[in-house]
Amino acid sequence: MRVKKQIQLDKPIVMVGLMGAGKTSVGRALARYLGIPFVDSDKEIEKAAGCSVVDIFAMYGEKEFRRVEEKVIERLLETPPLVKVISTGEGAFITDGVRNMVLKNTLTIWLKADLELLVKRTNFRQTRPQLLNTDSRQILAQLIKERYDVYALADIMVETKDENIHKTLNKVLCAIEKTSCVDNNSQDNQKGEKTHENI
Repeated sequence: MRVKKQIQLDKPIVMVGLMGAGKTSVGRALARYLGIPFVDSDKEIEKAAGCSVVDIFAMYGEKEFRRVEEKVIERLLETPPLVKVISTGEGAFITDGVRNMVLKNTLTIWLKADLELLVKRTNFRQTRPQLLNTDSRQILAQLIKERYDVYALADIMVETKDENIHKTLNKVLCAIEKTSCVDNNSQDNQKGEKTHENI
């Protein structure tokens, strides 16, 4: 069993990555471990819009969804308590405005998963607009090709596999602790220095 260490946070944690990577489940477990609030940005968007993400895409299109998404994430970053875990939709970090905002004001964690795991986790789900009525494997493969270089700009990368959620959480916590040590001990630490956990 993991020995609990004191992790000092002074800003929110934002989870990024593709659908099925585990942003919500791992983010919720991380928040519980740290004793801080957890927020799912997609759920907050649905509350604000009064309908599901799928319905927003269908009725208003992706461009309008991204506009609302950016406003909601900005509000979440400004709403007390400031230290919290925020799970974001797969396209949020790809949007320039959101990415610049979270890289400047939060600790970003990319949960990286391979194609097979993403396909397995997203099959038969009706909550992913991009995967409805299409070849999910082909779409996910294309998204990996298009978006993984952008996700790599996150502060931390944790490779998640088909494993117990506690193992993935352990990787995330180890990566945060390493990042905290670098931040606390090096005056020369730059934003470009990334922490990777590939255990």
